Amino acid sequence: MANDKATPSQSFWQRYHFYVLILLAVIVRQIPLISIPFNWLESYFHEISHGLAALLTGGSIVQIELFTNGAGLCTTRGGANFVISFMGYAGATLWGWGIYKLAGAHKKIAQYFSYFILIVLTSSVVFWVRDLLTFIIVAILISMFVFLVKMQTLKYLQVLLQFMGVIILLNSLFSPMHLLDGRSMGDGAALSQMTFVPEIIWVAIWCALALLACFNLAKGRAKYD
Repeated sequence: MANDKATPSQSFWQRYHFYVLILLAVIVRQIPLISIPFNWLESYFHEISHGLAALLTGGSIVQIELFTNGAGLCTTRGGANFVISFMGYAGATLWGWGIYKLAGAHKKIAQYFSYFILIVLTSSVVFWVRDLLTFIIVAILISMFVFLVKMQTLKYLQVLLQFMGVIILLNSLFSPMHLLDGRSMGDGAALSQMTFVPEIIWVAIWCALALLACFNLAKGRAKYD
């Protein structure tokens, strides 16, 4: 029979694991070279969210581009422009939240979800990547998830996947603030033109969604079984 009593170290981890991962994510975001792949990861989920929104509203994806500075571009055709523009930052938040939640649900779920993300990344290369730089960046992201699914200890896979979810969430929290640069470019400006709602309101909504996702995850407890 399994021992259900948690040791003091396990109890600490179960209670505070989200905050530990948040602290590590904040530190990693400040390290120039190490932070770059994680910036690409958030950018990818941002752009694929635009693309999926286009597909789900009757449009299509023309091309996905990622750049070394963490920026990206998803060119779409057709679909609901409002939904497509809104779902970039909102979608990245949902990906970060979902990755964290599913990774913590069960070891096998974490492993299968890693395979699913690998399929999504590979499909992007096949169907929507047209330039060498984006190909290289997505190939690096694919290698990260190949490393994860090949891990023998699935508990470590869960923790690393949750860390990725947290750092995607942090990036989706702070990235919208870059829109407030006075240039009236990007998703916020596009939504403002469509709805006459000021860009700062859309930025606030996206940041609020990321914060709500963080608060929701903070209430959970680690369960690696």
